[in-house]
Amino acid sequence: MSDAYLTEQHRQLRSAVRDFAESEIAPRVTEMDRTGIVETDLAVAIAKQGWIGVTIDESHGGLGAGHLAKTIIVEELSRVCAAMGAMAQASQLGTAKIIHWGNEQQKRKWLPRIADGSCLPTIAVTEPGNGSHVLGMRMTARREGRNYVLNGQKVFVGNSHIGDLHGVVARTGDGSRGLTAFLVEADRPGLILPVHGGTLGLHGFSFGELHFVDCRIPAANRLGREGDGRDIADSSSVLYGRPNLTAVALGIHQAILEQTTRFTSERIRYERPLHELQHIKLKVGQIQSRVMTCRLAAYHAAHLLDVETPCDAELMNAKLIGVEYALDSARAAMEIHAAAGLMKNLPMERYLRDAQHIYAPAGTSDIQLLRLAQVALGQSKGQWSQRLSTVLSCAPRPSSPGCAPQTPAEKTMPPPSAADEEQKLAFPLGSPE
Repeated sequence: MSDAYLTEQHRQLRSAVRDFAESEIAPRVTEMDRTGIVETDLAVAIAKQGWIGVTIDESHGGLGAGHLAKTIIVEELSRVCAAMGAMAQASQLGTAKIIHWGNEQQKRKWLPRIADGSCLPTIAVTEPGNGSHVLGMRMTARREGRNYVLNGQKVFVGNSHIGDLHGVVARTGDGSRGLTAFLVEADRPGLILPVHGGTLGLHGFSFGELHFVDCRIPAANRLGREGDGRDIADSSSVLYGRPNLTAVALGIHQAILEQTTRFTSERIRYERPLHELQHIKLKVGQIQSRVMTCRLAAYHAAHLLDVETPCDAELMNAKLIGVEYALDSARAAMEIHAAAGLMKNLPMERYLRDAQHIYAPAGTSDIQLLRLAQVALGQSKGQWSQRLSTVLSCAPRPSSPGCAPQTPAEKTMPPPSAADEEQKLAFPLGSPE
């Protein structure tokens, strides 16, 4: 049923990404997972395919293919290697802030470079002491004439050490309107990259810290107005973070299903394939059901973004079940594999480790449930997918040749609610919520 959302272009794109992943990435996954070395050249090779620019309008050199195409790209990369899927989604998230909030000069400067693979962007929001509480941010940006001076730390930044352009949110004042977003080039003096720490999974993915010590940037690097930082972080998380992480989870989930069906077909018990045992077949059927449900939810939400339909709730739900079901299936698959699943010669233990990384970014399951409860109770305070629909509509479709939307920085955004002050969203693999 999920195929009903796909065009022939989507199917061709899936085929191209799958061929690339299986020929270029798959042979290196075992060594990548063993060493944890960040695969910069693979990241560049993926970017050179133009896939980071999948939602960038064709007028800026992008594919202009939309959010469902983005979901397919991340899903197929993650099916073979979740670390490379995470890399792609993190840079696409970094792209969002420029698409939605950049002025024309910033778009002309950066979007073509992102589209042709010569610039990998990131987003850096989370700090050591604030976690999901965005308003607890302490990093500062002090205005000095035509410049801003940045001081502070960011953690859990996706593509931290291979990124060329960091989208950073810092405090320029007090309260919810005291946050401002900036574009910081990776070679700016005062930007320091500490050595990577070890992680449970996603080995090969750059997931580290950025330290700013009197890092001076021109005022022209500010995104939007002073005070727009919270909106920029939130909208990027909602419109890109949730569907992006949903796609990573979906790719891992598909890989779990394929590995489990292969294992139960090859492993013999009682002189017949393991999957002929009824309790094993029931588990396999449950994994199949979960994958189908997650794919349908993911494609439906991405499709709604592409056709300019308000869908914040659908994005929340897709992320919620995408992660929870993938974790459930990973556990079921490990039970089927038994002791064999613990061995490094099979990929099951890697899938289990990688899946754990998708839970917190873009909002934990509890965050998604709280937001969905607000929807059910009529307490939600508007939808980013509706507020930014004029920008989303720029992904060319047969009925929509193009547009020149007003940027959100030029719009009046509603003030944050008291509930929002208490419970802020998380940020995706690179700014966990």
